[in-house]
Amino acid sequence: MVIAPLDANTMAKISCGLCDNLLTCTIRAWDVKKPLLFCPAMNTFMWEHPITSVQVKQLIHMGYTHIPPIKKTLACGDTGVGAMAEVPIIVSHVKNHLQRTSDQTDQDVS
Repeated sequence: MVIAPLDANTMAKISCGLCDNLLTCTIRAWDVKKPLLFCPAMNTFMWEHPITSVQVKQLIHMGYTHIPPIKKTLACGDTGVGAMAEVPIIVSHVKNHLQRTSDQTDQDVS
């Protein structure tokens, strides 16, 4: 599963285990043996808030893969870190996960 973009509100819900909408319920029911990649996107001040790093660490601890945001001019007009990673970077991460899964499957068959 790839969550792109992942806003601050939904990140907070997932990191605390809340499941009050379709996405958070799906994530709560997600097979933790399968990869879940998340791509945060939010205002720079939200990204730099101390609770955000706690929530990112919690998601990583849960086994999810973090694709960090990038610096650029955001929708609010501010320039800073908080924009979702560029699509080619996200696709590269997905391909890497698929390749690792394929390699593990090949090893399991051997």
